[in-house]
Amino acid sequence: MIGAWDNSTRGLDASTALEFVQALRLGTDIARLTTIVSIYQAGEQLYDLFDKVCVIAEGRMAYFGPANAARQYFIDMGYEPHNRQTTADFLLAVTDPNGRKIRSGFEGTVPRTAEQMAAHFHASQLGNLNRQAIEEYRSLHVGNPDRKASYRQSALMEHSRHAPKSNSYTISIPMQIRAVMVRRVQIIRGDITAQVVQLLAQIFQGIIMGTVFLKLPDATSGYFSRGGILFFALFFGAISAMAEIPALFAQRPIVLRHHKAAMYYPFIEALAHTVVDIPITFTIQAVFCVILYFLVGLQRTASQFFIFFLVVFTMTTVMKAFFRLIAASFKDESGATSMAGISVLLVSLYTGYTIPRPSIPGGLRWITYLNPLRYGFESVLTNEFHTLNGTCSTIVPQGPGYENVSLANQVCTTVGSIPGMTTVDGNRFVNLSYGYSYSNLWRNYGIIIVFGVGFITLLLIAAEYNTSSAFDHAVTLFKKGRRWSELVDTPADEEKPSQATNATRGTGTSAKVSVEKSATNDVFTWQHIQYTVHVSDGERRLLDDVSGYVAPGKLTALMGESGAGKTTLLNVLAQRVNVGVVSGDRFVNGHPLPADFQAQTGYCQQTDTHLPQTTVREALLFSARLRQPESVPSVELEAYVDKCLVMCGLENYADAIVGTLGVEHRKRTTIGVELAAKPKLLLFLDEPTSGLDSQSSWAIMTFLRELADNGQAILCTIHQPSAELFQVFDRLLLLRKGGQTVYFGDIGDQSSILLDYFERNGASPCNADANPAEYMLDTIGAGATATTSTDWHSIWMKSQEAVELQEQIERIHSDGRARPTVVTERHSEFATSWIHQAVTLTKRNFQAYWRNPTYLIAKMLLNIVGGLLVGFTFFRSPNTVQGTQNKLFAIFMATILCVPLSQQLQSVYINIRSIYEVRERPSRMYNWTALVTSQILVEIPWNIFCSSLFFVCWYWTVGYSTDRAGYTYLLYGITFPLYYTTIAQAIASMAPSAVIASLLFSTLFSFVVIFNGVLQPFRVLGWWRWMYRVSPFTYLIEGLLGQAIGGQLVNCASGELVTVNPPSGLNCSRYMDPFISFAGGYITNPDATAGCLYCPYRTTDEFMFNNFNIEYSHHWRNLGIVLGVVAFNVFAIFALTYLFRVPKGNLFKRRR
Repeated sequence: MIGAWDNSTRGLDASTALEFVQALRLGTDIARLTTIVSIYQAGEQLYDLFDKVCVIAEGRMAYFGPANAARQYFIDMGYEPHNRQTTADFLLAVTDPNGRKIRSGFEGTVPRTAEQMAAHFHASQLGNLNRQAIEEYRSLHVGNPDRKASYRQSALMEHSRHAPKSNSYTISIPMQIRAVMVRRVQIIRGDITAQVVQLLAQIFQGIIMGTVFLKLPDATSGYFSRGGILFFALFFGAISAMAEIPALFAQRPIVLRHHKAAMYYPFIEALAHTVVDIPITFTIQAVFCVILYFLVGLQRTASQFFIFFLVVFTMTTVMKAFFRLIAASFKDESGATSMAGISVLLVSLYTGYTIPRPSIPGGLRWITYLNPLRYGFESVLTNEFHTLNGTCSTIVPQGPGYENVSLANQVCTTVGSIPGMTTVDGNRFVNLSYGYSYSNLWRNYGIIIVFGVGFITLLLIAAEYNTSSAFDHAVTLFKKGRRWSELVDTPADEEKPSQATNATRGTGTSAKVSVEKSATNDVFTWQHIQYTVHVSDGERRLLDDVSGYVAPGKLTALMGESGAGKTTLLNVLAQRVNVGVVSGDRFVNGHPLPADFQAQTGYCQQTDTHLPQTTVREALLFSARLRQPESVPSVELEAYVDKCLVMCGLENYADAIVGTLGVEHRKRTTIGVELAAKPKLLLFLDEPTSGLDSQSSWAIMTFLRELADNGQAILCTIHQPSAELFQVFDRLLLLRKGGQTVYFGDIGDQSSILLDYFERNGASPCNADANPAEYMLDTIGAGATATTSTDWHSIWMKSQEAVELQEQIERIHSDGRARPTVVTERHSEFATSWIHQAVTLTKRNFQAYWRNPTYLIAKMLLNIVGGLLVGFTFFRSPNTVQGTQNKLFAIFMATILCVPLSQQLQSVYINIRSIYEVRERPSRMYNWTALVTSQILVEIPWNIFCSSLFFVCWYWTVGYSTDRAGYTYLLYGITFPLYYTTIAQAIASMAPSAVIASLLFSTLFSFVVIFNGVLQPFRVLGWWRWMYRVSPFTYLIEGLLGQAIGGQLVNCASGELVTVNPPSGLNCSRYMDPFISFAGGYITNPDATAGCLYCPYRTTDEFMFNNFNIEYSHHWRNLGIVLGVVAFNVFAIFALTYLFRVPKGNLFKRRR
């Protein structure tokens, strides 16, 4: 078995890293494994555990052979190790022109290039031995049938009994499914919030919808509403499934990693997710259906209820599989969300509710056969109406003057009525209105099952084959027009660096630029710092009585085993914690911290958090423009940023896109961003060398050394420093688990002071060739399994050094208090004005959007395709009753498009906010209100542009009048994007993640859209009429429809005319005119004496007002109200951000 470990010790302290490699060594020996490890900053003890070492220089093999012979090999070649340089660091240094040291007398003969080193090794004795070993191995193993059979048998034995022997997976598919299902249950338990939100959303919607359609009458007046509630019961489950798309993309890298490790097939994750979700969906839909069904008062028979529940549950499961299929088929979230939005539009348009199937243009009718929701809607509709025989609510003519008219001279206007009957059979109504039949119920359910099986099958195929290609290979991208090769100078000789590493060993200086001398003499001190947080079983103390100081010109290391509290202390000192209780004192020169302490310090986080779309130069310029005084000229800022780029070795990567950088250059960018702010008091760094090789670590640490030598105070946590890297530091604060101090003081030349302290207090002597950093961690019992019988914290507390530390801190306080207080340079919280912040942020965000073409193209395609789809579905709708209703639903469906558009922008909004919360807010770069303002401003132009594209594709295609286009564009093309942008961002402002934001938006959208009078006419809203007044969609729909079709004549189609027979001796005009005078409508044959053809509406105003309470004259009022709602939404964005995302209060409590 071969084990490959790529930099697996990253982030571990030296002792824990040693224990990890010792475990690999033990496993290799016992199980006779082949273990290959790439490792950075390996200590000597760790290096000695390896049998062989391979040294790579620019892709060529400079050495491969025994690990214990490598050092001497390169010494004989002509290189010399630096003082106390570990073998691993020495081997890396010889491949770096900036890091190697040539022995005296070898200057003209030593191989310098990668080609020369490879040729030298090839010709060396070790090279010959390596080739001989390879040939011996081949002769013994390659082509040996016995060995081959033995290996094959060994490999087969590792497979489970039922696992296919021909692939790399060691367990069978059923075993994989079981294991991944258990893991999926654990994930759901760990993120129970999403499930609770989903359940509450369904309960909320069930109650709202149930009370809106409360106790529907069995009469024909409730027929339209029954269709609406049944459609909604299916449709809400469908759009709720869209909320899973962000979560599916978030988990994809994990699935890919597991796939590459041959843990399970990627399709297993999709299958397990589907199976585990079935009982959850069943429970949630059961609650929803029970609430909705009995509040509405649908048919009270057991069979009809359970058929309704079965169809709704199955339909929701099928649509979840469909949206998961979409997510699995795309490589980016924006594209998947756009496709999901178009799909929602398709399934809602072609279900048969918004536009009955007979009214769909013939060329598009085939889409209904591909829509699973259509079969679900037919099933629940025919199931409900099968036993319904409703009393006619509207008989023509009736009212004053018609009291004694016989039923023979009246007719029911409801579709499906039969002359002479006062009731309408539900089966006949459904058949004539929708073309549906109860006999198709179980056929339709079978079709839904087929759709479900098909979607799940395609999902499994897409998950299997698209996951592995979901991520591009790591390539550093540069701003358009610039390439790395154009930016790098051609080396004049082999010693000139071709990479961005300028620091040379021994000098501690940069080869290209000098660091500006710091003028500060301020000393930062902390005394008796304690930090306690609440946990499930009480309280836990993470820091316990920690004291120390950081002086200008000194580089102080903060070390300890993993979990000792190093990063925690750094965060506490930098005022970056907002939970728990902190006690103790923190001073600058003995005075309380200035109000702008965070602004006068820099903090380089362990995680390199940057906006991925910016270039390195732009990231540094952004920091400089917002964290340096606004009075500094732009030319000076740019010159200083260029200087920082050179100092950080990033000049060749100045135009590289940050999101595509490697680990080292991202770390350099993080440091550069903080340096660009010119921190005056202190620079905090959290593990700046984590994940870097020794040469990159050396380059960064010598750069920090140079900063310190020029007066900068630096406090830096560090893991696994080599002996020579450890010597770069002046002082050390060493912590053990529990956040307790073990040592604070000078390190001394060759670590003499530090070693003397430990040896004086009972530690074994440190060997001359040992790494003092590893020695002290071993001594205090650091590591996952290491222990010590000595209580080094107690020794420290009783030591003379601890007493002297407190005395030194008090002297610093006394000297500092004799001097003036550290001036608060910023009397406001930020260095620049709010306007400057907003302008700079808006410019950055526009730039980021422009460099995210996937998002913008997805947004545009969604609007274009949506506009054409709605437009041609309702193509050239005539001025008939059905045509007028089609124009209404064309507008209603146009507003549905805001759901996927909002979910798209919410994800981007939250991603940008996360960068602010993690890095930019603690650095006091800008006010959160400026960020929110910029995010609103950058979205609106794009959304207006995209809505304009929709308008052009949609308006004239449906057949609206050209002379009404101006107002409609103003309301839909400009005002509507303002509305959905601001409401989506308002919801995202209080949501912790894109998944929760999507769920909340879907719920709220369903809530407000139900009260606009389309799904449930205003006249039957009852108690909920107040919500009709509150819903912004009421005014949006009224404004759009009233303006688009108001004041026009209605000409009933032949199938819409009602036939009425007048009494003997009367013609149609004399018989119907009194009724028409108060009820409206017209007759087409006024002089006829039989078969009067009556149309219930003469004008569109009658149709709109009688059915939907829409008035043409309200169009300007509606525009004003929608703009008022937009203003309220903007206020809500700021208010909700403040309430949910802005930390309140000060958790720091001083203790004297």
